[in-house]
Amino acid sequence: MNDHNEARRTFLKLTGVGVAALGVATAAGSTTFAQDSTDWDKTFPKSQAVDHEKITFKNRYGISLAGDLYLPKDRGDRRLPAIAVGGPFGAVKEQSSGLYAQTMAERGFLTIAFDASYTGESGGEPRNVASPDINTEDFSAAVDYIGLRPEVDRERIGVIGICGWGGMALNAVAVDKRVKAVVASTMYDMTRVMSKGYNDSVTLEQRTQALEQMSRQRWADAENGGPAYQPAYNAAVTPDSPQFMIDYHDYYGTPRGYHKRAVNSGNAWTQTTPLSFMNMPILSYIKEISPRPVLFVHGEKAHSLYFAKTAFEAAAEPKELMVIPGASHVDLYDKTDVIPFDKLAQFFNQHLAA
Repeated sequence: MNDHNEARRTFLKLTGVGVAALGVATAAGSTTFAQDSTDWDKTFPKSQAVDHEKITFKNRYGISLAGDLYLPKDRGDRRLPAIAVGGPFGAVKEQSSGLYAQTMAERGFLTIAFDASYTGESGGEPRNVASPDINTEDFSAAVDYIGLRPEVDRERIGVIGICGWGGMALNAVAVDKRVKAVVASTMYDMTRVMSKGYNDSVTLEQRTQALEQMSRQRWADAENGGPAYQPAYNAAVTPDSPQFMIDYHDYYGTPRGYHKRAVNSGNAWTQTTPLSFMNMPILSYIKEISPRPVLFVHGEKAHSLYFAKTAFEAAAEPKELMVIPGASHVDLYDKTDVIPFDKLAQFFNQHLAA
């Protein structure tokens, strides 16, 4: 399979083009949003050095967001720097973002990992739909919440965005001047990949075809009173699947990273989810993060490295791109011997200093 066909295949998956039985909704996960359990339901072990608390807060659109708060046990009575963590795209807070948040709490930060609007335990109907605007807002809503915590120095707040939420984080920080530093780990620009496909290989004809089908799908959804969904994500791979799809399945489809509420763990986005991403480039104002610092962390072997390189080139100083030798895209989801947590701690300690 050549690169063009791989990109085309994945683009069709993203947009739902070619899906049979249009207008027929499939199961898309629970619509129960309340955090009604104190059991440890994460894909990573619980740290004995950190206190954990389930939280909720609302974004500017009135959607209730569910999160996990992590506090270092040895915090004393000092006011802490804080970090909001989101992502990956289609994941939940019990996966990668929670691991990042807990690990950074071990290093002295108050942190929260949260579910994006319409996903996981957060509110919003219909389920499993994404928006470049609303999901950017989710980060600022997390900053709202953090800034009201009595344990936090609200002038020392940072953000970490993972995978597709890396682009959302950069977009949020460009407009939200309360955030003092941002990290984009193994980032995607979701507006770029949905509008242009991988490596910008989608033609105008293909883009027009996708938009034509999604536009008409809106009538089917309106007629049926609810959205149709794409095929289940990461439910199966074949020997001829692109390596990055095999990697995604290895994380989301196995005990390593599977979580029943994650879109990527055998659930699906709505078929029309890509519509608002197709003409809204979220990194247009990335230069306006400056003079606040941005750190890009990416794997040398990641299929997505070009997103970070392009964003790094577009960003203004101060900026840094840290490429992890031999690492794939998914390695930076959960491999604690690969994710440069010491570097992240050093970065935030420097730029969130009192």
